Amino acid sequence: MSKKSKRQTSAAPKAAAPTTTAPAPTFGGLQRKGETAEFNPDYTHVKSDLKRIAILAGSIFAVLIALSFFIK
Repeated sequence: MSKKSKRQTSAAPKAAAPTTTAPAPTFGGLQRKGETAEFNPDYTHVKSDLKRIAILAGSIFAVLIALSFFIK
């Protein structure tokens, strides 16, 4: 049988590469927990559009009900 041989290791310590800290990436423009961002959307145009749609739908529905009385 063969004898086991020890591996030789160098006695000199390896020099550590200098590390730099890069800023953490933001994913899809989102910020991390520690950072605060103001999100204040303005939906006034959406509200006015929804009101206009509701008025038009209601008036068309009223016209259909009125026409149903004349058709009978």
